[in-house]
Amino acid sequence: MELLKCTVSSLLGDKTGQMKVISKDEDYVKRIENQEISLELYDSIRKRGMALGVTEHFKKVIGDFKVPEGETPAGFRIEYQLEKDGAVYADLVRDISYDKNGRKRPTKTLFSADSADPYEIDGIKNLIGNLTCNPAIIYNLFINNPKANVGGKFKNRDEVMREIGNILGPGCDISVELNDPFSASESQILEEAQHFKEMLSEHRVVIKVPHTGPVNQENVGQLMTGDKRFGNRYNQGNTKDFYRGHNIALMLKEHGYRVNFTLMFEPYQTAMALQARPYFINSFIMFRHSQSLQMEGMMKAYEETGDVQFVEALRNYMLDNDYLSSSEAGKDLFGAYARAREILKYRGFTGEKISDGLDGIRHNLRVLRQANLPDTRLIICNMQGENYYPYIDRVLAEPEFSDMADRIVITASPDLLAQFTSNPLVLQFHRRFMNAANGEK
Repeated sequence: MELLKCTVSSLLGDKTGQMKVISKDEDYVKRIENQEISLELYDSIRKRGMALGVTEHFKKVIGDFKVPEGETPAGFRIEYQLEKDGAVYADLVRDISYDKNGRKRPTKTLFSADSADPYEIDGIKNLIGNLTCNPAIIYNLFINNPKANVGGKFKNRDEVMREIGNILGPGCDISVELNDPFSASESQILEEAQHFKEMLSEHRVVIKVPHTGPVNQENVGQLMTGDKRFGNRYNQGNTKDFYRGHNIALMLKEHGYRVNFTLMFEPYQTAMALQARPYFINSFIMFRHSQSLQMEGMMKAYEETGDVQFVEALRNYMLDNDYLSSSEAGKDLFGAYARAREILKYRGFTGEKISDGLDGIRHNLRVLRQANLPDTRLIICNMQGENYYPYIDRVLAEPEFSDMADRIVITASPDLLAQFTSNPLVLQFHRRFMNAANGEK
């Protein structure tokens, strides 16, 4: 902790050794004059800089968000660059770890909302650094839900996202998923991304791109018609189809977009996902863990009773949940059992040990630590229910991951996150205090 503090204004003045402000930038420099800087940065600027100004990008950010005078917006850190004219220019660099006026958020780990409901977002807007949504969240949970979309006020995705952007302000990134990653051409994808950029601003927009697996333009209809089962197993198909999501992510990155590379359920997906240079990777928790518990229960029931009906139930469960393809429905019963055993072994279900389902988080943080991607963060998501977040919170407090705290975003629906702000004792103490305040003994 430095005992001697200084601000940008300490650099400025007319005395010998002090810096002048570039005249055309005076109003902008006033926004950072009271910013505290380290003595090291102070000495470096004073030694090398002849004048202080701001970049054109700095001015654009201020204009885009109509930032009040004397402030810099949330969601940006202030950096300084020395140019060949000898002047030092302040810039605003996108970084959701920062609140307004270059001050860091209270914690390194950030929170995010999974929602497209402007009404519930309004209550959490000052506590989050990101919002993420997808077609199911937008259409199923909000637009087509009369309880949420009161009076049918919002008619389409654009209306919803525009309102959310207005509510959240500059400090939150907003991840929006492509409507159709399978049929759209590169130009159509770029057109959709451009539309979101114009709506939400280049500073906030993040394009969600899914891992595509074996799904392509020709076979995606299998997931939407008839019994909605897929003809191939999840790991069988054309090689290029499996990499379509990766290549879309890379293409968007090359065009200046940040990408949230989503649908990451198994730890083994991560290293290859990072090759696409995403802004966000993901650890999906609940579906993977709950399905593991279901399969483990059926396997144990068979092992304890020898009753083949449990193996049949296991195979049917694996068919219903895409661990087996529809073409494997009538094939080797115990082949399904052996496959389930290998899947559960990888997921940490061995012997009497029952995995907590958080192995993906631990793995992804370890892999991310090794990556050459300092701006990439891990989103922990899909943690519905009462039993996941408390244990996730405990994992993230482990010493092993202390150096990764500023690379983590926890996302859930606002109503789920709200549950973990309370406790039975909260009610007990309110009862005690309010009755005391009301004059009762």
